[in-house]
Amino acid sequence: MNQGYFTDEEKVIVKSLAKKLIFKLKENISTEDVNGVHSIVEQGILESKYKRDQYGINPTVRNLNTALLVAENIAPDRSMIIATLLYQLVRHDAVTTKRVAELFGDDVAKIIDGLLNVSQLYQKQAALKNENFQKLLLTFADDIRVIIIMICDRLGLMREINHHPNELFVHDIASESRYLYAPLAHRLGLYTIKSELEDLSLKYLNRKVYSQIAAKLHETKEVRDAYVSDFISPIKKALEESGLKFSIKGRTKSINSIWNKMRNKDVDLNGMYDLFAIRIIIDTEREKEKKECWIAYSIVTDIYTANPSRHKDWITIPKSNGYESLHITVKGPADKWVEVQIRTKRMDEVAERGLAAHWRYKGIKSEGDLDSWMNNVREVLEAGSIGQNELVRSMNMNLYEKEVFVFTPKGDLFQLPKGATILDFAFSIHTRVGCTCTGGRVDGKNQKLNYKLKSGDTVEITTSSTQTPRQDWLNFVVTSKARNKIRQAINEARVRQADMARELVQRRFKNRKLELNEGNMSKLAKKLGYKTLTDFFVDINEQRLDVNNVLDKYEKMFILVESPEEVHSTAEDFVLKQIAPDTQQADGDILVIGNNVKGINYKLSKCCNPIMGDRITGFIASDGAIKIHKMDCGNMRHLVEKYPYRMIKTAWSGKIGAQFAATLKVVGKDDIGIVSNITSVINKTPDTTLRSVSISSQRGTFEGFLVVGIPSIATLDDLIKKIMALKGVKNVERVNY
Repeated sequence: MNQGYFTDEEKVIVKSLAKKLIFKLKENISTEDVNGVHSIVEQGILESKYKRDQYGINPTVRNLNTALLVAENIAPDRSMIIATLLYQLVRHDAVTTKRVAELFGDDVAKIIDGLLNVSQLYQKQAALKNENFQKLLLTFADDIRVIIIMICDRLGLMREINHHPNELFVHDIASESRYLYAPLAHRLGLYTIKSELEDLSLKYLNRKVYSQIAAKLHETKEVRDAYVSDFISPIKKALEESGLKFSIKGRTKSINSIWNKMRNKDVDLNGMYDLFAIRIIIDTEREKEKKECWIAYSIVTDIYTANPSRHKDWITIPKSNGYESLHITVKGPADKWVEVQIRTKRMDEVAERGLAAHWRYKGIKSEGDLDSWMNNVREVLEAGSIGQNELVRSMNMNLYEKEVFVFTPKGDLFQLPKGATILDFAFSIHTRVGCTCTGGRVDGKNQKLNYKLKSGDTVEITTSSTQTPRQDWLNFVVTSKARNKIRQAINEARVRQADMARELVQRRFKNRKLELNEGNMSKLAKKLGYKTLTDFFVDINEQRLDVNNVLDKYEKMFILVESPEEVHSTAEDFVLKQIAPDTQQADGDILVIGNNVKGINYKLSKCCNPIMGDRITGFIASDGAIKIHKMDCGNMRHLVEKYPYRMIKTAWSGKIGAQFAATLKVVGKDDIGIVSNITSVINKTPDTTLRSVSISSQRGTFEGFLVVGIPSIATLDDLIKKIMALKGVKNVERVNY
């Protein structure tokens, strides 16, 4: 092997690592495998295919470290170890995956392919803090062993860079380990690796804090173990005397965990309650679980003083993720606070294997069958037997097979459903981008709007200011956001087109000296086969209908040959008709003017239309006639101020029989038959006639003005109440028109 490739220290390290690794793999790897790997590595070094990286890290040392970590922490898996040692050589073209498959089998080549796929993600310069990056990593890996190798490789690298001179490099590696690799290790149940990654990350990112906590935890491991032993001893004795079957273990929290507690609780090290944690696991039958947990609780609190404020009972009421346990914090020897967890063997198993759910509650949503998949992974990892390595190989990594993850050119990562197109991606970025999208470049190649994206694609959207959403877009987009925004944009465009056409029609009506009635126009549109006026006006705007022909049809239907017998079902269809006023007059005067002056001409003022029962007064006009106004008429107040000498006292005589004109404004829902219901109520009211009707309808609401002949204000009030009681009527009021 190239002697100049290694420093003297590295030579020693390589020999030691290789010896340990071969010993670990002695029952799983042949001499032929060892020689084959050695030959390929040596040739790669000689051809400068296996050289130090830009930061001076020796890949041989790094890969041997990773392989040993895999063998020690996971299982002595032949395929994983060989793939770890040869991956970089395949990546740098020192050997092909085909050749690897020939020499060592397809399984080794499969793992190397997974490692190569994952390496492509880093070339995307992705935002690794994006939670979707973890999902994409799992998708690209295709094999759980790829993720495990990556995690072990990161731990080995973190151990190696403790005193590396490039501070930025150390900072970046530590940051990535904290927010990507430690969570992945947690997710896979590799808790020891996870804790060490977190501690090393804290050490490199905040060495001062790390050192301070380490200094305050100055006790050696032996001292801490001795403390835990002293703490446990009386509890163990009392539990044995009680007859309970149990196991008990203790630990000191990691430095990173202590630091998180200090920040979250805003306390210093001395104020922390749970530097030490003890777990009592009781072996009992299901029906005795609660009883025996509380017996253990009583034993612990009899020996040590408990802090009531730190008591947590998740046995009586388990957590939403199924977690069950009793937590108490007690003051142990030397007045140190210790957390004690009491649970049964079943509860402990649920707690340990429910960590995928625990992870979800920390803020990352898991999809599909992730929980059961993770539990299977955890069982394999905990078993650690050679016989179960086959289970690891067969683990299905298609956790996110119903999703795709794509990048922007800047490395931002987006999660979309499987089958999503370039257009879906454009709308996920921004509605405006989607509405003006004309296509895109996927990994540098031009693609159409309906191109279906694949995980790992880098997509650059192309837009045009003249592009607008089209109806056919709905045939291939799959995201609800894209579909909703396309429909919304199309509808808004149609409304604008309809408004433009409506203005055109109104101008043409004025040219012919005609008045446009929306109700009549709606009827014409329906006769021509249109479901809505919007569709009708859009066709006019797009010149599928000639506006002059429309006007000719309108004149023919509603102006030249209008039929009085037409039946109207809705307010929108109703056509204004003038009803002749009742000419019948009552015998004698209905007013008492002045001191019962006879033979004086008078008129009921049109500005306020007084009705018998209204408070009224008279005004002597210049022609000698008297105009009768309501006392609260706005015009009357002006006349009183200017011509007080022309006022004359006026009152109703009390004679019944005459009719007065009253205008009612009715607002309601444009339901079928509502107009006929209103007119029916009026016709059934004694001594009341409908004189004229004016109805308009818009967006399902109608507004009508009804002029009725009415004998008195009391009859009018009664009529208003009857109309208000009709279904669909929202408001009725008397107005002065």
